[in-house]
Amino acid sequence: MSVTGAVPLVSGADVEEAARLLDGVVRRTPLEHSRALAERVGGPVWLKCENLQRTGSFKIRGAYTRIARLTPEERARGVVAASAGNHAQGVALAARELGAAATVFMPETAPLPKVAATRGYGADARLGGDTLTDAIVDAVRFAAETGSVFIHPFDHPDVIAGQGTVGLEVLEQCPDVATVVVCTGGGGLVSGIAAAVKARRPDVRVVAVQAATAAAFPASLAAGHPVPLTAMATMADGIAVAAPGDLTLAHVAGLVDEVRTVTEGDLSRALLFCLERAKLVVEPAGVAGVAAVLADPTAFAPPVVAVVSGGNIDPVLMMKVVQHGMAAAGRYLTLRVQVPDRPGSLAALLRELAGLSANVLSVEHERTTARLDLGEVEVGVHLETRGPDHEQHVLAALAAAGYAPRVD
Repeated sequence: MSVTGAVPLVSGADVEEAARLLDGVVRRTPLEHSRALAERVGGPVWLKCENLQRTGSFKIRGAYTRIARLTPEERARGVVAASAGNHAQGVALAARELGAAATVFMPETAPLPKVAATRGYGADARLGGDTLTDAIVDAVRFAAETGSVFIHPFDHPDVIAGQGTVGLEVLEQCPDVATVVVCTGGGGLVSGIAAAVKARRPDVRVVAVQAATAAAFPASLAAGHPVPLTAMATMADGIAVAAPGDLTLAHVAGLVDEVRTVTEGDLSRALLFCLERAKLVVEPAGVAGVAAVLADPTAFAPPVVAVVSGGNIDPVLMMKVVQHGMAAAGRYLTLRVQVPDRPGSLAALLRELAGLSANVLSVEHERTTARLDLGEVEVGVHLETRGPDHEQHVLAALAAAGYAPRVD
């Protein structure tokens, strides 16, 4: 079913006009080559580092474009927004630079560093509700009650045009680009990038990437109208959006070549990859494009540009995600081994592991499980390994030494 007919799309000229407005306001973020990704894809792969943008994400582009185009009377009434964090910061900074008061509604679950940064830019950040949808309801109600102008996080032509300036920079920095891969929640960024890229290079493939547990576009595209998700559960809070807007759905239907999804494990591995190999701090939402390339590198014709859309990650979450990513990458191994209940049995097992260069992180003893025969104990060992091959080597060597390791 077509969803584009009644909705006018943002044009390449609209994006170019936004670029002129943003000149001197936003950073022209770098395009960094990734040799490690290029080896997997079989051709050049570049990372568009919007995590190095002002406020730590691309959101300042759309927020500033939208607020700058308000009338002086509208700006005097103030602006209001709803966000899990990145749009909040973009609106807060843009409003401050344009002389408008800003109120931002954020879910109770919003990362504390994003809340603090939003307030640091001068906005009145108010927490409430469990999801971004709840925050949007509160923001729309506030706008109706106070006369403030609601700055939608994605479903407005000015916001889409502003975000699309990322696409213009990609074309200028990588003129021979064949595929652009874009992290996608509500769809403002991928809509703008597609509008910019397709206007100049209709042959370039634009791929939207969503978290599998918060992917609203597939069902909405199939239905021909926004279909809200009934539940979302993802570490990528920045792209956890229950439904696209009418405008972004029309852009994705008309301009985007493919929508792909990535798992939580894919996101964790990609975040760890960016830290280790690209030396980039990226939040889970911002790494979705990289995750898609890592998960299925042969699906993307090079040269590839993956947009790294944001880097505002809570340090506590980063620690958890890094651990999850290491487990997903085969760097952690938890196993259980039954050994005789006599002095020296545990020491012998640990010596065996030391000889295999497996780093023991923790050990536990179990004497009461029904799996044990009389005179046996079960040892649970949490190991750090060098990867899947090393993991298999450890298991094989333990089996050859007379142990029967069981992976947890």
